[in-house]
Amino acid sequence: MHADPAHPWQPEELARAAAMSRTTFAVRFREAAGVPPLTCLQNWRMSLAARALRQDPIPVAALARSVGYTSESAFSNAFTRAVGVASRRYRETAGS
Repeated sequence: MHADPAHPWQPEELARAAAMSRTTFAVRFREAAGVPPLTCLQNWRMSLAARALRQDPIPVAALARSVGYTSESAFSNAFTRAVGVASRRYRETAGS
């Protein structure tokens, strides 16, 4: 997940990569990371996005695709839910 955050990861694929059943993988992942796998992925994507919004002039639509969202709108909604502020506003205030 960390090496390819834009990939449309699914629990079955992650479990298969770990050579575990989906249930066993989910339980062990949560025990190790403290959150479910897809929550971890979303947190990683938002962390990468926040850093890019602070440091890179990349357009929000391109940034959205680079962290696994198919539309700027879906990314903006997810970012707002996760961070508490819209992505464009975050970018504007991060430079101040």
